[in-house]
Amino acid sequence: MNIKKYFSISEKLVFKRWQHRGYAVFNTLHREVKIGTLAAAYFICLGYLNTFAQTETDSITNKIRLAEVEVVAHRAPSLYSEAGRLITVIPRSDIETLPVQSVQGLLKYVMNVDVRERGPLGVQADLSLRGGSFDQVMILLNGINITDPQTGHHNLNLPVDLNSIERIEIIEGPASRVHGPNAFSGAVNIVTGTSRQNRVSASAMTGDNGLYRAGATLNHNLGSITSYLSASKGASDGYIENTDFDILNLFYQLRYRKDNEALNFQTGYTNKAFGANSFYTSVYPDQFEETHTFFSSLGFETGKKILLKPSVYWRRHHDRFELFRDSDDAPDWYSGHNYHLTDVFGADVNVTIPWQFGKTSLGGEVRSENIWSNNIGNDMNQPIDVPGEGNVEFTKSYSRNNTSVFFEHNFKSGNLSVSGGIMANFNSGLDYRLNWFPGVDVSYWLSTNLKWLASYNRSLRMPTFTDLFYEGPTNEGNPELEPEEAATVEAGFKYVGKAFTGHLNGFYRKGTNLIDWGRRTGDDKYTTSNVNEIDARGIEISTTLFPQEFGLSVIEMVSAGYSWLDQDKNPEEGYESVYVLNHLIHKLNLGIRHKIFRDLSARWNFLYQDRAGHFLRSSDNAQVEYKPFLLTDLRIIWQKGGWQVFAEAANLFDREYYDMGELERPGRWIKGGVNFTLKY
Repeated sequence: MNIKKYFSISEKLVFKRWQHRGYAVFNTLHREVKIGTLAAAYFICLGYLNTFAQTETDSITNKIRLAEVEVVAHRAPSLYSEAGRLITVIPRSDIETLPVQSVQGLLKYVMNVDVRERGPLGVQADLSLRGGSFDQVMILLNGINITDPQTGHHNLNLPVDLNSIERIEIIEGPASRVHGPNAFSGAVNIVTGTSRQNRVSASAMTGDNGLYRAGATLNHNLGSITSYLSASKGASDGYIENTDFDILNLFYQLRYRKDNEALNFQTGYTNKAFGANSFYTSVYPDQFEETHTFFSSLGFETGKKILLKPSVYWRRHHDRFELFRDSDDAPDWYSGHNYHLTDVFGADVNVTIPWQFGKTSLGGEVRSENIWSNNIGNDMNQPIDVPGEGNVEFTKSYSRNNTSVFFEHNFKSGNLSVSGGIMANFNSGLDYRLNWFPGVDVSYWLSTNLKWLASYNRSLRMPTFTDLFYEGPTNEGNPELEPEEAATVEAGFKYVGKAFTGHLNGFYRKGTNLIDWGRRTGDDKYTTSNVNEIDARGIEISTTLFPQEFGLSVIEMVSAGYSWLDQDKNPEEGYESVYVLNHLIHKLNLGIRHKIFRDLSARWNFLYQDRAGHFLRSSDNAQVEYKPFLLTDLRIIWQKGGWQVFAEAANLFDREYYDMGELERPGRWIKGGVNFTLKY
C-alpha cells in the first residue's frame, strides 16, 4: 500500500473539508457520507472493501482515522500523519478494549510514560515522561491547559471518565514552544467525544473491595449545535486499610459550527474523597484528602483562509488534606488540617496564515496562578474564611502571572516537512526575566511507508507552589528555587504499513536546575532543591501487528513495546531522592487481542517494569531497592449491537509490588460491568 500517496490524496481530496477542526474524523465515524468521491477514495486508495465493513476495532480504523486526526503537535493545525514529533495516540477503539478503568490505567501501557498510582481507578497518580518528574508534564483537556500550579499530584483531577474520552494524545519530549511553560518533558491531551450522531448511553460496573461505578452520557444535535453531557459516580471500600474512595464527575460540552465559524464551550466538576494511606509519607498512614475541581473554557474559531482561534479558561481547585483522618488520634503538636484553594485564569489567541511557503502561526497566552492556604504562600495581612469549612481561615497566599508569545512556521515540500518556532516567556515569579525557548521538528518520507523524524527543543518549568512553600512534619519547601530548564535532541523512524505499524526513537536531554524532594543522612525532613545538571538518554521501540491482514482471523491485534532510560546523576552517598532519581530503567509491554467465539473476545496485557533508586523503610530506616515486577491484566468482552458486557482482572496473578515508597499496590482485582448505547 502506498501510504505516502494515501496521505497526499487524503489531504487534498478526502479530508480537506474537515481539516482545522479539533474533532476532525472521530466526530464523523457514524456520519452518513453522501459524497461519492469520498467513499471511492477510501476503497480505491486502501483496497479494504471487505475490512471496511467490519467493526471499528479493525486495523482500518487505526490506520485511516488516526492518520487524519488533528493533533496538538504544533501551533498550526496539523494532522497526525504530518507531525514531525513522536506522538502516541490512544484511540477510542483501544479504550473500549483495554483492561483499565481510568486515564492513569491507559497511560501506563505507553512506552516512556511512568504512571505511579497512589490510588487506583482514577483516585490519584503521578504521571511523568522520559524520566522527568510528575510536575514536568502538561495536561490538556480538549487542548486547554488544566495543569495544577499547586502540585502535579492534582493534574489528573479530571471531570470526565473513560466513557467520555474519544482519544488521548501523548507528545513525548519538550513542548514548551507550542504549549508554554510546564510542558517540560511532554504533554498529554485528553479529547472528549462529541458526534453528529444522536445517542444516549449508560454504564454500570462492580467489583472486589466494594467497588461500584455508574454513569450516563447524552450526545444531542440541534441544527449546528452539538451538546454532550456526562455524569458518573464511583466508590470503593479500599484494597487495604484507609484506601477507600468516593468520586463524582460531571461534564458538559457544547460545540457550534456553521460555515467557517465555530464555538467550543466546556465545563466540568469533579469531587474526590479518599483515604491516603502512605500517599505522601509512610510515617503517617492515616492520611485523608478531599478535592473539588471546577473547570470551564470558551473558545472560538473563525476565518476561511486565515484561521483565528482565541480562548479563555478558568480552573478552581479546593483541597483539604488531613495528616490524621481521625482527629482523636492526632498528637498534641498537630495544629489542624491543611486547606488550599487555587484559582487559575488564562486567555490565549493564535492566528495561522497560510501562504506560498507554508503556514505561519503567531500567538500569545496570559495566565494568572493564585493560591490561598493556611500552609502555602506568604503571610496575609488579613486572613479570610475557608469556603465551606467552619472556623478555619486562610492565612497565606501567593500569586504569579505568566506571559508567553509564540511564533511558528510550518513548511512542506514533497516528502519533507519542517516545523520551527520559538516561545518568549516571562513570569512575575522570576521578576519578569525574559526567557527564549526555540525548537525545530523535521520529518522526511524515505519511502512510501518509512518516515524519518528529528527534533531539537528547549523547555522550561516553573516551581510549583508546593515546591516553594509547603511546610509539614516531614517536608519543607524552598522559596529560592530556580526554574528547571532543558535542551532535548531526538531522532527516529516511523513505519506505517498495511499489516503493521511501528517506530524506533532515541533522545538525549540535558537538564539544568532540576527540582527534587530529597533528604540526606541524618535529616528529618525532605526539602526541595535544584539538583543541578542531570543528563538523560533513552530508546523506545514499539510496534503493532494486525494478523488479520495475513488471514489469521482469530488474533485481531498484537502490540509490543520496549523503552530504556538512563540518567547519569550520581547522588551523594545516603541521599534519598523521592522523584528525580527513581525513573524507570526498563519498561516492556505486550498486548494481545483475540476472538474467543463469535461476539466474545479477550484482551491480554503484560507489563514489566524495572525502576532505579530506593526508598527508606520507616520501621528501621533501611534502604530498600525497588524490585522489578511483571503484571498481567485481562479483559473479556461480549459485544453486540449497542450492548457491551465485560469482565476483567487487574494483576491477574496477584503479584505483590511497589512503585511508590512503601505504598503497597493492589493485588488481584476482579471487576465486571455492562455498557449500553442507543442511537436515535
